[in-house]
Amino acid sequence: MKTRVWLGSLAAVAVLLNGAGIHAQEAPRRAYVRVVIGKDVPGPVSGRLLIFAENATAEAGKKEEHEAGAKKKVDISEFHPTNTSVAAVEVHDVAPGSAVEVDLDQAAFPAAFSMLPRADYELQAVLDTDHNYNYSGRDADDWQAEVVEAKGWQPGAGDEPVLMLSEHPEPGRRAAMVAKAVAEVKPGEAEKAEFESPLLTKFWGKPTYIRGWVMLPPGYDAKAKKTYPTLYWTHGFGGNMDYSLITGLGLRKAMVEHKAPPMICVMLDESLPEGTHEFADSVNNGPWGAALTKEFIPWLEAKYRMDARPNGRLLNGHSSGGWATLQLQVNYPQVFGGTWSTSPDPSDFHNFTGPDLYAAHANLYHKADGTARPIMRDQGKVQATMGQLAKLEAVLGPYGGQMSSFDWVFSPKGPSGAPEPMFDRVTGDVDPKVVAYWHDHYDLAHLTEEHWAKNGDLLKGRIHLFVGTADTFYLDGSAHLFEARLKTLGADPHFTYIPDRTHFDLYKVGDDRMGLMWQIMSEMYAVARPGAKVRGAGTAGL
Repeated sequence: MKTRVWLGSLAAVAVLLNGAGIHAQEAPRRAYVRVVIGKDVPGPVSGRLLIFAENATAEAGKKEEHEAGAKKKVDISEFHPTNTSVAAVEVHDVAPGSAVEVDLDQAAFPAAFSMLPRADYELQAVLDTDHNYNYSGRDADDWQAEVVEAKGWQPGAGDEPVLMLSEHPEPGRRAAMVAKAVAEVKPGEAEKAEFESPLLTKFWGKPTYIRGWVMLPPGYDAKAKKTYPTLYWTHGFGGNMDYSLITGLGLRKAMVEHKAPPMICVMLDESLPEGTHEFADSVNNGPWGAALTKEFIPWLEAKYRMDARPNGRLLNGHSSGGWATLQLQVNYPQVFGGTWSTSPDPSDFHNFTGPDLYAAHANLYHKADGTARPIMRDQGKVQATMGQLAKLEAVLGPYGGQMSSFDWVFSPKGPSGAPEPMFDRVTGDVDPKVVAYWHDHYDLAHLTEEHWAKNGDLLKGRIHLFVGTADTFYLDGSAHLFEARLKTLGADPHFTYIPDRTHFDLYKVGDDRMGLMWQIMSEMYAVARPGAKVRGAGTAGL
């Protein structure tokens, strides 16, 4: 509202100047929409109000397909980040029936709405009440408006569309999968594990829990003497407890079908409001690694029939979960007997999905020749640049995005108490002081080398890594650097580069989309039970 008053005053000044014979420039056009809070919305609402606009006359094939039977919605896509324009504003305690005028130019991606051409648009408003849109998109606590069609709309020309927040987003496919999974959980097969960590509770000053699902193998008997190897698994960015349950049930089903050997699978949740903590010991997120290894695992081993020795504690995770399991093996080699990490986030910061963070004048958005740095590819074609995704994340909100999640895990704490950003979100320039901190505490290639004299015997032969040569996020580059460093140390690394596989189809073997997982579990079992044979296990190998 204050901006509107300012623009009106500027226009008045321009008229006076012209009347005096002085030719002033016309006031810049700015775009707005009005969002009305539905009268049936209970109580005043707060959160990040997001406006999405999509050119309805965009080229065929660019718009995302809606789920079958689902209501129409307008949303962003990381694979086509510039197809949808989004603007945002924070709102506080807005009463039902009230209207909010949203400036579509102040915080907008990919550009100010007033720069959009006149066209037919589809618009939708969403109130992100818990500020987690960057991590998980819309959820049941948010409010949204029905999609509005704006025919021949010229943003900023004075014709303001009106959107009304009146409904919660409807559940998507994942919610249906979770409901089905919960219905399938039977006693003796899967149990929820929630443990209040003294270390994390002290750090946060409030009860803080480590959570996960424990999947028990077929034939498990809590009263028997038989123990089992334990797989510690954690999800990647965007995952949560629900995703952990779904994945865990799939692993147990594979054991029943003799695709995988009998193991206890601990499906860990590494999500939190700031993104993923990755079970790293962090000055921002807290001592998650210490809490896991010194508190949670002993608690589990006192409760379940686990091997309770390093060769019986094996690690697996994908993407951010892959980095989490790599760092747990590197930092706690006395606890774990090996990691089988897949498509992990960068393990050597000389290649952080492309950029060398240690280079002079390093920049995440542009190469030395000025061309944009890609961050996503598919079949050899660039889908998005680093600059696009970082700027989109900044508009969607300050919490829960992938870039800000890295800061929460890796960065030192700044004067305000928030993590120091590794790079400038406007220019892409890297902060060398922050990178130096990242190097000393989280560059896994550096840490492995620095502590090799102490940990070498515990790490040799225990680091397994799988990544596709066409990884969607270019994560094969960092893996090559880490492997080279490990080979120099004589670490006997086991790295597999699967030809033409991406971030999302890495596990597929033949017609089995999870075939690689059964191979990994068989390799783990061989570490825990040397010489043992398991019927059917690992037959889907690469």
